[in-house]
Parts: sequence; C-alpha cells; structure tokens
Amino acid sequence: MAKKQKTQPRKTQNLQAEQSAAKPKLKRMEYEAQMAMLHTELVKLQLWVKRTGAKIIVLFEGRDAAGKGGVIKRITERVSPRVFRVVALPAPSERERSQVHFQRYFEHFPAGGEIVILDRSWYNRAGVERVMGFCTDEEYDRFLKVCPAWEKDIINADVTLMKYWFEVSKDEQTRRFLERINDPRKTWKLSDMDLESHSRWYDHSRARDAMFAATDTEESPWHVVKAGDKRRARLNCIAHLLGSIPYEAIDRAKVISLPDRNRRGTRSQTIRITSSRKSIKGDLGPLVSLSARETRVPCTGSSEGRLLLLGS
Repeated sequence: MAKKQKTQPRKTQNLQAEQSAAKPKLKRMEYEAQMAMLHTELVKLQLWVKRTGAKIIVLFEGRDAAGKGGVIKRITERVSPRVFRVVALPAPSERERSQVHFQRYFEHFPAGGEIVILDRSWYNRAGVERVMGFCTDEEYDRFLKVCPAWEKDIINADVTLMKYWFEVSKDEQTRRFLERINDPRKTWKLSDMDLESHSRWYDHSRARDAMFAATDTEESPWHVVKAGDKRRARLNCIAHLLGSIPYEAIDRAKVISLPDRNRRGTRSQTIRITSSRKSIKGDLGPLVSLSARETRVPCTGSSEGRLLLLGS
C-alpha cells in the first residue's frame, strides 16, 4: 500500500524565531548582530558550493507583501552574484505560454557551483494562475499531478531543492499594501495583481492548501515562514536554509599582509586611450573636445600623476 502523503506543511523553527504578536519587536542592534553571523555562514556556504560543485535551488512563494523580496535581498547582499543568482521571471510571453509549463525555468537551473534563488517559480500555476483563471482546470490538475515526480527527478540529478512559503495575516497584508499606496518610495511595489490578491484572500488560501496537499512530499517538503515580524522572519528563514545544507568550512590561506607596491619610476607602462569625437568635462578644468583617435600615454605607475586630456 502506497504511503500517504503528508497534507500539513513543515514549519521552520531555527533561532527560536517563531513569530508571535506577543513578542516584542527585535531591536535593530540585536537583529544586525545576528544577521552578521548569518552572512558569515553564507560566505562559508558560497565557498563550499564553489569547491564541491554543489547545485542548489531555493524557491520563494507566499502571500503578496509577505516579505519574500526582503529575505532574498538579505541572503544575497554579502555574497557573489556569480554564485548566488536571483531569478525573477516576468509574465510569460505568447511563445512561452505555448511551451511546456516547466520549460521556461530549465535554462535558469544551476550549474555546478551555483545557487539559484527563485523569486516566484513554477508554482505560479498552482497559485495566481489558478485563482485568476490564467490556466484551465485540466492544466492545473496536470500540474499538481506531475510536479512531485518532476521535482523528484531534479533532486535525483544531485540538485538540492528548498521550498519556502511566506505567510502573513490579513491585517498585516492590508497594512503593508497601504504602506505601498501612501509611501512614494514603495509605490513601485504595488501592482494590479496585488490589489486582486487582497480582494481574493480566501481564494488564495484554498489554492495554497491544495498545493500543499499535493506537493508537500518527503523528498521535497514545504517550509512555512510566519512573516508577520520581518526581522525575525528573515533570521528564521536564513538560519533554516543554512541548517538544511550540509556545508563545511573551506580552509583558505590567510592573508597576513598586502604585497609592497613597485617603486615609483621603476617600470614604464603604456595606457591606451581610445575615444570618439565628443565633449567631456573633467576635474582639470574647462570642456575639452577629443578627436577620434588612439593615443599612447607613458605612465610611471604613480597614482599621483595628472590625467592627460589630448585635444585635436
């Protein structure tokens, strides 16, 4: 008899970060201190991924205005974008709509030594597309049926797949939407889909529950982050991510001191300057017109020299 799938998603519990309205707001100094420690661990993860050739996909789904973008920003702000790649695909084009649903995501999958972070993912089919009627019932049912097996194939290809769902209350989502309406710095975050999601709260809830029931498997579980408190949610999610990947610290040669610079005038260098006919204004004075030509300028290697602008 086949083992029955779990219908309830798992919850992250690292850093004692269960969100609760009873908890006081996390002070900025404490938040920054904990985030600095997590950033150090993310750098260790980056070095381990590069050394071992690991392939990792971290996807973020959840309520609109739940804070997915904020945690992605905190994950990536101290690491290399060549290792941590963020993928946030726009609405599919007419050509992409005619493709297999998963097809547009294939080209963004990680090669060895890369971590791909998906800001929204193929689960659009089970969420916004289902609620807004952008897919047929047949397409939706096929997605829920095929997705677990497809993700199992991904994992069997030595790809680590992490799935996070960010959840906020109705009142908190409303407060954040009002911030986006009233704060000129945040108006760019507000979209027509946001307004629709606010009015279709319960439709999204039913779609979420059906998605969890079909795709929360032993091989590829969902992890729910209670995101009412943004700071605790970020710390919670990043700590859980680090705790879910068996990375190790990579020994690196410690840099004790910088090498000495070469002595002034001991080596001649040549700087090649290529310019088209245009006008520029520099620190040395008035507007200078440059001719389209290539000029070779001797340089002693000293940073104390002056910029030489050659006119026609």
